[in-house]
Amino acid sequence: MQREIPRLLKDFLVYLTTIKGKSPRTRKEYEYDISLFLRFIKSLDDDIPARKIDEINIKDVTIDRIRKITLEDLYMFIEFCEIQRNNSAATRARKVATLKSFFKYLKGKRKLLEDNPADELESPKIGKKSPIYMNQGEAEQFIAAIKHSNHYYRNYCMVILFLNLGLRVSELCGLDINSIHDRTLRIVGKGDKERTVYLNNACLSSIRNYFEKERSSIHGADSNTALFLSQKGTRLTRQTVAKIIKQINMDSELKNDKITPHKLRHSAATIMYKHGADIRSLQQILGHTSVSTTQIYTHVEDKEIQHVLESNPFNQTN
Repeated sequence: MQREIPRLLKDFLVYLTTIKGKSPRTRKEYEYDISLFLRFIKSLDDDIPARKIDEINIKDVTIDRIRKITLEDLYMFIEFCEIQRNNSAATRARKVATLKSFFKYLKGKRKLLEDNPADELESPKIGKKSPIYMNQGEAEQFIAAIKHSNHYYRNYCMVILFLNLGLRVSELCGLDINSIHDRTLRIVGKGDKERTVYLNNACLSSIRNYFEKERSSIHGADSNTALFLSQKGTRLTRQTVAKIIKQINMDSELKNDKITPHKLRHSAATIMYKHGADIRSLQQILGHTSVSTTQIYTHVEDKEIQHVLESNPFNQTN
C-alpha cells in the first residue's frame, strides 16, 4: 500500500527529478530515506517503539515540526539506522547525503528554515575498496560460457556491449533500435545525461548477428523500439539481465559469485585502462561526471607493481 507523504516531501521529490535531473530510482531512494527519518522523528515525539516505526503515518508532518529538528536528532537517526536497522557505513552515508540535500532545499530554495541543522552533519567513514572485476582471461572464459540457447545471440550481444563499452545495466536496458547510428551508440545515462560512444567491430558484429538471427523472429519485434527484447517481445528489465548474467557466471565455473552486470562494467573499465586508455577517455566512455569516480578503475595489481619495480634500470646489485 502506498503511504501518503507530506506536501513538502512531494515538492522536494519533484525538484529532484525536474530540476536536478535525478532518475526515478534515485528519487525512490530519497523518498524512502526521508520518510524513514520523519517516522523516526514522530516515534520520538510519541514514544513509539522502534519495532513499530514502519507503521507510523507521516502525512501530517509540518514545517513547524521540521524547524524543531536539531543536529542531535540527525545523529540519533543515523545511530538508529546502524543499531536497529543494521545499515552499513555506505548505506548510512547515503542517508546523510539525502538529509543534507533535503534540508539544503528547505533552507536555500524554499526559504522555510532560518538554520540548517544538517550543515554540520558528518558522514560515516567508508573504507575504500578496489572494485571487483575480471581480468581479460576470465572475461574470455565468461564469454565462452554463454550457452547456445534460444537467446544466445541476444545474450552474447549484451555481454559484448557490457565488456566493450562499460555500460550500466539501466543504460543497456534503455537502449532503443534508434540508439544506433552507423558506428556510434547514443546512451542515456544517470540524470538523463546523454553521451555517444564509438562501436568497434566486435560490437557491430554482435548487434548485426542478434538482429539477423534472433530479434527478427521474436513475436512483436517489429512494433517494439527496444533493442533487447524478452521472449514475449517486451523490453528487458534490470532484474532479468541480472539473472542472465548470474546464470552465465555459474556456467563459466569462474568460482566468483560476485560477478554482476555492474561488475562487468568494472571489468570493462579495468581492462581498457590496462590496455592504454587514459583517464579522461575512460571518463567519457563510462559517463562519469567527475574524473575522481573514474579513478577507482586505475588500481594496479600487486604483481604488476612488483614487475614495474623489478624492471627499473637502477635495480642492480653490486
